[in-house]
Amino acid sequence: MEQEYDVIVLGTGLKECILSGLMSTAKRKVLHMDRNSYYGGESASLNLEQLYQRFRGDEKPPKELGRTRDYCVDLCPKFLMACGGLVKVLLHTKVTKYLEFKSVKGSYVYSKSKDQKLHKVPSSPQEALSSSLMSLLQKNNYKNFLKWVYQYDPADAKTHSYDKGKIFKDIVTLDLTKMTSKQLFEVFNLEEETQDFTGHAAALFLSDDYLSQPAAEMVDRVKLYAASVQRYQNSPYIYPLWGLGGLPEGFSRLCAIHGGTYMLNKPIEEILYDKDGKVRGVKSEGQEAYCKQLIADPSYFMGTDKIKKAGQIARCIAILPQPVPNTNDESAQIIIPAKQIGDGKQRKKDVYICMVSFHHKVVAQGKYVAVMSAEVEGKEIPELEKDGKGCEAGCRRELDAALKLFGAVKPDQLFFWVTDSYAPTSDGKKDNVFISATYDATTHFQSATQEVLRMYEAIMGKKLDLTIAPEPDKEEEYGEEPEAKEGKSEAKAQEAPAGMTAAEAEAAIEAEAAKAQAAGGDAAAAEPAKADG
Repeated sequence: MEQEYDVIVLGTGLKECILSGLMSTAKRKVLHMDRNSYYGGESASLNLEQLYQRFRGDEKPPKELGRTRDYCVDLCPKFLMACGGLVKVLLHTKVTKYLEFKSVKGSYVYSKSKDQKLHKVPSSPQEALSSSLMSLLQKNNYKNFLKWVYQYDPADAKTHSYDKGKIFKDIVTLDLTKMTSKQLFEVFNLEEETQDFTGHAAALFLSDDYLSQPAAEMVDRVKLYAASVQRYQNSPYIYPLWGLGGLPEGFSRLCAIHGGTYMLNKPIEEILYDKDGKVRGVKSEGQEAYCKQLIADPSYFMGTDKIKKAGQIARCIAILPQPVPNTNDESAQIIIPAKQIGDGKQRKKDVYICMVSFHHKVVAQGKYVAVMSAEVEGKEIPELEKDGKGCEAGCRRELDAALKLFGAVKPDQLFFWVTDSYAPTSDGKKDNVFISATYDATTHFQSATQEVLRMYEAIMGKKLDLTIAPEPDKEEEYGEEPEAKEGKSEAKAQEAPAGMTAAEAEAAIEAEAAKAQAAGGDAAAAEPAKADG
């Protein structure tokens, strides 16, 4: 252990494992350590007995839930955007060869004003016309908005104009670097609720701050969502069979193949610094290992000025006998925008639900698992009440909007818990200590991937080039072919595009518009049940 390394990584959460894999493929000498005996950290996957042991102590799982080995429940489940950053990293590093993915069947948003039900998030002009989220006039406005967004190209000035005239031409030039998202929505006469599901369920913003910011990022996000939906048609998301546990293991394997050293069950006694305050290594079980840079999750810096508490996240795992009502899908992401929660108390952040099932091989046959999450906005839950039933009242308060969606569906089991959320106090460039943030409440990897890419740039001094494959391919060099799970990864099958070109978007839009016109806007409006999935 007493050696010099370029990088030491502490913790085997997904963010840390991605970075250790990327460091090793960049020819950095890596030592990866974890105090635990398993991979995953706070994003670990548990079988049924482990789930009960964590939340119920000595209580045994009821027999009707099935075999323990049939469960692989993620504590912090997140879906992958089919054309998003994490899929590009998987393709770049070839980690997809260790994994098998399945598309998520539905992406839903909750509306309190439209019969207080879940509705499929519209992502195309055709879906806009058939969506039950909007009035007939608003559907047409939203169709025009999507058509304009899909053809928009920042480098092509011809795509920046829009004719907003009803009878006579009224062409305006839209500069998305100067106008805000709110102003862009107003150009297309989009109502507040339409803005709400667009910003939160399609563009995936965490709050309404984006409304007062330049519209360019919002438009890019909506285009990414639409491109991802086109990949598998059902929704923009994919999820690994057997849960997320294979992701950190896959990147760990990548690191090891490229020369990285792994040590589990290694408690960290001290972080070592030189006289200038720069990190120089770590101490574990009386031995020291030295490094130029250190990557870690926040749990290794508790009680220091390297991290700050950012809040709390309430979570609940529900094992269900059937899907969440009004989805009728084997898997789904559900977003409840803060403004749609009519409990008399206005939330600032959204509530999220990630639902998967036996189709993804994470629960027993015929079972479903829904994991709810939300930032704690009410009274903070005390330290002694975080595990078990002690925190149930506080969690129910924060997750009430999600729990109500189950309706008459009685969950087989509910497991509540709360985690403190931490963030680094600096970017790490001064002391060469790079700390990741706690996983947020979202049910997608977009924010986590952006954080990893920012950390990579800070550590390496350059952005990660996702257009090229890492060199060399050590598995080919060593003649090793790791055993992969049966079947091909959907993410591996075809490289994810950065987005649609103007020509591709125009062709897709015209085809969809023609179909919608043939069906008839009034007929589409008369069949809102189809949009409910």
